[in-house]
Amino acid sequence: MKRIRTIKAVKYITPLREGGSLPAIIEGDDEALYAMKFKGAGQGKKALIAELIAGEIARYLGFNVPEIVFVELNPVIGRTEPDPEIQDLLKASAGLNIALRYLSQASSFNLFVSPKLSVEFASRLVWFDAFVTNIDRTPKNVNMLIQNNKIWLIDHGASLIFHHNWNDHLQQSCNPFKMIRDHVLLPLSRDIHAIDKMIKRQFDDITFRKIVDSIPNEWLEPNQLFTHAQQLKDAYVEYLSYRLENSSIFVEEANRARTNLV
Repeated sequence: MKRIRTIKAVKYITPLREGGSLPAIIEGDDEALYAMKFKGAGQGKKALIAELIAGEIARYLGFNVPEIVFVELNPVIGRTEPDPEIQDLLKASAGLNIALRYLSQASSFNLFVSPKLSVEFASRLVWFDAFVTNIDRTPKNVNMLIQNNKIWLIDHGASLIFHHNWNDHLQQSCNPFKMIRDHVLLPLSRDIHAIDKMIKRQFDDITFRKIVDSIPNEWLEPNQLFTHAQQLKDAYVEYLSYRLENSSIFVEEANRARTNLV
């Protein structure tokens, strides 16, 4: 895993109003454009953590994910923005946020356009989204883009449902994730059992640890169970490891849901 870069936002360009949390296109001090997500938005810092963890797991699995960067935000960059809601969002998000490299030439994914999907790709993606409990890969909200004839995965902030309630996080790791029934590629995921066996040989605690350790400590908010940032990081690794160990639960649920589509 490459070290995640930190950039500074130097220009607020435009809000991406199709996103409920009002992400925006910004320019970084490296002169590149990014789709930025704000810690002051609805789901707060946990959405940024989910974006980071799920996005980097997807990258490790071989999916195309736009580069993820940390973004230092000075709210003054939005001083010309007339919308008071956006002004408030920028003020609430001063400091470190997250962004993905903006794919300016991308179009939304469509099953009927190139590239044609394989059963293997669909099975891997269904497995991944069930693993990270991603609710946002439905026909109405595919969160996949096509650029240069490649499929890119975006927007994983709604993943890792468990961390909104840390009680019994290990028990939650065995969640079958019934919402996989709504996955846009579920009908094609006929090889998910084989994919499960292959992926379980790829991952180990060291990989999860490298990803989780990249979470900025300032995003980790203490709770009654975990009072220090390192305890929370350990709990994330523990959850991911247990979920991988018990992957048969969500794999069986995905297969059951696919069979019920017929």
